[in-house]
Amino acid sequence: MKTHLSAVALAAAIVGGGWWVAGQGTAPGATIALPGAASAQEATTETEAVEITEMTLGAEDAPVEVIEYASYTCPHCATFHEDVFPQLKEDYIDSGKVRFTYREVYFDKYGMWASLVARCGGEDRFFGITDMIYDTQGEWSRAGSDAAIADELRKIGRMAGLDNDQLESCLTDSAKLRALVEWYQANAEEHNVRATPTFVIDGETRSNMSYAEFSDILDERLGE
Repeated sequence: MKTHLSAVALAAAIVGGGWWVAGQGTAPGATIALPGAASAQEATTETEAVEITEMTLGAEDAPVEVIEYASYTCPHCATFHEDVFPQLKEDYIDSGKVRFTYREVYFDKYGMWASLVARCGGEDRFFGITDMIYDTQGEWSRAGSDAAIADELRKIGRMAGLDNDQLESCLTDSAKLRALVEWYQANAEEHNVRATPTFVIDGETRSNMSYAEFSDILDERLGE
């Protein structure tokens, strides 16, 4: 059974010297090579409300709602986005049948950093950057040191059109970090998310599945 740390503890673990991997215990880590990481301690005492933007695709009035919970460091999530999501998007999201929401799950600090980079471009660039992160997951996630992984994620951001100042601002936004962790934990508890990817289809939580399985469920919901 996976253990969820408090929002404050998880935020500190992600940006501190070590990190927590849900369900896998702890692993030793060197100091994270992110500018401003020391300021993360301040995030534990901030009270300023930070609004988290839901990243969505599809018509607002679509008859079916699908929420994906995924981690950028999850190989199964990368496979889903390569093999299943493009067809799902073409057949159901772009056609106005499904409203799709992507929500990040933070099982490790690298997934958090990738999330900060993906969100750095705002709603317009989020899904494009997400595709780039998953497409190159095997490269950036195995770059070696913390500094090397952070640099590889910065490269993805620059390829998406973000400049260095934007990226550093996003990667060192301690208030946003804390808000994202709290948001993730509330979502995970609400929908009983214990693995990735997890899908919530019209309020019903389901585990990873193939396109055929997904299509059958959606067609049933749509009465097709």
